[in-house]
Amino acid sequence: MRNLSLYPRLARQSIRNNGRFYFPYIMALLGDVAALYIMSALVRDPGVKNMTPGRPNGYMYVSVFMNIGMFIAFVFSAIFVCYINGFLMKQRKKELGLYNILGMGKGHIALVLAIETVYIGVLGIGGGIATGLVLHKLVSLFLHQMLGMPVPLGFYVSWDGMGWTVLVFAALLGFTLLLNLNKLRVSRPIELLRGGNVGEREPRTRWLLALAGVVTLGGGYYTALTTQTGVDALVMYFVAVFLVIVGTYCLFTAVSIALLKVLRKNKRFYYQTGHFISVSGMLYRMKQNAVGLANICILCTMVMVMLSGTLSLYLGTKQAIDEQYPGDINIAVDYFPQSLPKSMEEYWSPYRPEAMLALQTDFVESQGVSVTSSRTWLKFGFGAGLLADGTYTTSRFAEGTVGAIVTITCITEARYTAVTGETLNLDPGEVAAYGVSADELTIRWVIPEEDREIGQSTYPITKHLKDNPDFSPNITQMVTVVVRDEEALNALWAKQREAYGLEASSMVWNACLDVDCGEETLLEVQERYWDAVEDDGFYDGTGYWTRSRWELRSDGAANAYGLAGGFLFLGIFLGFIFILATVLMIYYKQISEGYEDKDRFEIMQKVGLSRGEVKRSIHSQILMVFFLPIVVASVHIVFDFNMVEKLLTLFYIHNTALTALCTLGTVLVFFAAYGVVYLLTARTYYKIVER
Repeated sequence: MRNLSLYPRLARQSIRNNGRFYFPYIMALLGDVAALYIMSALVRDPGVKNMTPGRPNGYMYVSVFMNIGMFIAFVFSAIFVCYINGFLMKQRKKELGLYNILGMGKGHIALVLAIETVYIGVLGIGGGIATGLVLHKLVSLFLHQMLGMPVPLGFYVSWDGMGWTVLVFAALLGFTLLLNLNKLRVSRPIELLRGGNVGEREPRTRWLLALAGVVTLGGGYYTALTTQTGVDALVMYFVAVFLVIVGTYCLFTAVSIALLKVLRKNKRFYYQTGHFISVSGMLYRMKQNAVGLANICILCTMVMVMLSGTLSLYLGTKQAIDEQYPGDINIAVDYFPQSLPKSMEEYWSPYRPEAMLALQTDFVESQGVSVTSSRTWLKFGFGAGLLADGTYTTSRFAEGTVGAIVTITCITEARYTAVTGETLNLDPGEVAAYGVSADELTIRWVIPEEDREIGQSTYPITKHLKDNPDFSPNITQMVTVVVRDEEALNALWAKQREAYGLEASSMVWNACLDVDCGEETLLEVQERYWDAVEDDGFYDGTGYWTRSRWELRSDGAANAYGLAGGFLFLGIFLGFIFILATVLMIYYKQISEGYEDKDRFEIMQKVGLSRGEVKRSIHSQILMVFFLPIVVASVHIVFDFNMVEKLLTLFYIHNTALTALCTLGTVLVFFAAYGVVYLLTARTYYKIVER
């Protein structure tokens, strides 16, 4: 019994004696477990499924975002736990070697490590579950507020989520234990005793790896800068991220070493006390710390991109809703101003927008709701190919086109003025344009099937628009043309109809109605409207049209805020986990370097350097290494900005200034937080070194 009680006691004593290593690790494990349980509980919470009527997508948003979050959190937790476990084992090599020298066999040491893992699991996993139970309701309140949905009542405990979370992290800790036992099996006692004192050789300059880093990083930057549409950004984003990640690792492992060696060859720079110590120390240290610095850099980039992007999406949603749903009720009708094809002329009759507006207004008012104002406008769009000479062709896939298909959207000056408040005073034949750099807009009307050009139209551009007045998602490369009036718009439509024939785009009549009732009443009116249109005679007298859409601003706002709020919540939640990991990586890095520099600190004083000189040189070295990852991360953010901006256009966010302010604010706040972390961890470093 005495022998059996020895191993648990050794395990407890080992954790207690190495508290500065194990306490942050256990706290990080606790936070990861709590986060994963909360997300799994939110998915399974029956209260979340019972959203208010008219909000059927509420549970879908919660479920999708939490499942995405759980996957990312688990993958990241696995990488993070393995990383910290490797550091802990490195610091404990002497201790384990001493156990072996004093007579404990590897089987006994393995038993101690297994018991330590059990203790860590009980504290980390058990504490995480308890923390998750306490915080679940608070996080649920925060999430539902962001989604604009009611908070489910009652306190819910997800036993399935709890069991799944415990099982996942128990398996993860079991995996790290197997890694540790394997290291113990193949090691010798003398290697363990000397593990912390093995000197580093001067790293070799890997020119091929450095070149690969420059190429991959440059490729990632080029991809980000040259992305022109939201779909391109969606397709190429992960390619750019992969290239930047590979380039970042190469940058820290090879390019940094090459740069330090170049600085060492500069005698005027190198043979100064501060520079000599800093450069030589960083050179020998970079080999073992390159991966850690690259990890910190990538984590910083991920946090800043997630927070700035999701914050831009959330704050820009109101403007997007105002642009996309200008009225309480928004109606869109697709129709053809001419018969298509001509053989159907006997069935075709002109669309009557005045009759449609009167029909919609009369129906709403028949439900006891007053229409306070109404607005209508026309627009249409068609696809085209951009030729090398800057002209556009309706033969979208013709030989000689460059780039992706271009969507040309046409609106009237009256619509442009209503949106922007600016008057253009266009003369007949003149246009204003967005997305065109030339002084003239030339469209070649080509029949695609025959590859036969039937004419050209050239319009002088009196004003190049900086912002797109159409507010469409940037799925393709966008060109918006503002013409003088509806007569010019119909003439332009007729030209594309002649070129495209049966594939011609329809004209779209839009109307928005403002009413004086609340959301619940408007939802009831909408239900009655869907019942009324089932009558085949409901639209009699409105002419020939092909499709009609009836949308409430409140529905659009609920869906938009549900999507944006879910992204922001996920960004904050995962950002918290990544920040926690970043802080701990920095903390362990400072401790590791503190123990390594302790002996160097004493040796440098023995060879004649004053304590102040040594301290200043070490401080300079740490400062350079510490802030190198966040500086590189900030450069990544600058190059990533264009791609994030294009991704946001898929959610109707076109506010570049807002995105820039959110990005700048996120970077500044993160820099300030990073500085605080530096001050706190640097104190730990100096305490170790000055002992």
